[in-house]
Amino acid sequence: MSPSIMTGALLMAAGALLIGTSAGEAKPVRETGGTVKVCSLYGKGCVTAPTRPGQFNDREVRLPGGTWIACKLDCRQTLREESVDFFETLNERAPDWR
Repeated sequence: MSPSIMTGALLMAAGALLIGTSAGEAKPVRETGGTVKVCSLYGKGCVTAPTRPGQFNDREVRLPGGTWIACKLDCRQTLREESVDFFETLNERAPDWR
């Protein structure tokens, strides 16, 4: 290869690196998946489920049926409310009809 082609390629590569990370910009941290274990507040057992990074820099947890859902504030609380304590959570949040 000629020196001018190599110089151009090096400049393009350096430019791509500079565009990707500017001086004041922090790189987004992508955590790897993990697991969470929760137990029912009503004595209905425990469940362990994997977590993963979500699409919008949030976390997702997999329900026992295989569906991935976004964690609300805490993956443990989300897993507990959406699996082992599902009906109790619905009952707590339902308006009083009496």
